Amino acid sequence: MAGNTFGNRFRITTYGESHGRALGVIIDGCPAGIDLDEAVIQKELDRRRPGAHASDSDGTERDPKLNPATTARKEADECEILSGVFERKTTGTPISIIVRNTDQISSDYGDIKTKFRPGHADYPFYEKYGIRDYRGGGRSSGRETIGRVAAGAIARQILGTLGITVRAWTSEAAGIVCKTFDEAEIENNAMRACDGDAAAKMLDRVIELKAAGDSAGGIISCQVTGLPPGLGEPVFDKLDARIAQAVLSIGAIKGIEFGAGFEAARMAGSENNDPMRRDPETGKTEFLTNNAGGVLGGLSTGADLVFRAAVKPVSSISREQKTVDTSGNDCTISVHGRHDVCLCPRIVPVIEAMTALTIVDLYLVNRTATLS
Repeated sequence: MAGNTFGNRFRITTYGESHGRALGVIIDGCPAGIDLDEAVIQKELDRRRPGAHASDSDGTERDPKLNPATTARKEADECEILSGVFERKTTGTPISIIVRNTDQISSDYGDIKTKFRPGHADYPFYEKYGIRDYRGGGRSSGRETIGRVAAGAIARQILGTLGITVRAWTSEAAGIVCKTFDEAEIENNAMRACDGDAAAKMLDRVIELKAAGDSAGGIISCQVTGLPPGLGEPVFDKLDARIAQAVLSIGAIKGIEFGAGFEAARMAGSENNDPMRRDPETGKTEFLTNNAGGVLGGLSTGADLVFRAAVKPVSSISREQKTVDTSGNDCTISVHGRHDVCLCPRIVPVIEAMTALTIVDLYLVNRTATLS
């Protein structure tokens, strides 16, 4: 199967299936000398692991019922670095990271062995390969993102040395929109929302949908600060194009917009253009607005990179749905097992990881742009 590798200079290849023995990632092109130990990676994996509360960034064990938005599958997602790190520093050689599955219950998926689940990749996978791992979706499962988050933790370490930060949050879920922004609130509620009051309403709605055998989607916002101007490669490797590819490669993402996004189509040029001024104290060029989302001509402007991604409702729902089986017969299906109700809180660290991976890759490429 092709398409499992992402990046040019900083390149990752993920492997493994939802109900296989393990998942992981191989990272090639990581510079030597980066401070790194398993705790750095584990912290990010704890943020995306099943059954975790949004505030469990310290790895604290909690009852999954405290976060009804997420699956009750309780994986520790403990990582092990197999290569590429010596005495807590990267060596410049390929880094291999593995996370073993421990709480898979494949019997939950017996009914879908011959039935295609609506909203899932079952049907196109079967048509393409003539075979599919029906246990939890196999390679198309959200657990594939374990490798992305592990690699993204290393990328974030690199960005930290450059003064670049990546932060994502839930700005809308289950039809509830955040009205205020408080960064400190993001890791303090089950939805990873930037508005505590909205987060409570989101969770109430998620509980209602769960009781009805249904699910919810939402919108994730992301902001990158500290980017230097000129990051990105015209014409086909534009910064926004590469970010879009990275984020849209996440299974549940169905749309992305930068800055003003689709609203720009309703603006006049005089409204959409971002005026510029030179700061007399620093001598740096500043933008008075940021409708461009920090990107012009595919290159970073030095303003914050800002984008939003649409997350579809979870496809695995217990409501009876119409489908077909592998023999082409019409039938119905009710998906049972342990599933998320809303992916937003767990997809936040995945979006951060893919964003960090893209920026590190483009940063390394950018170092070859001039000899000076």
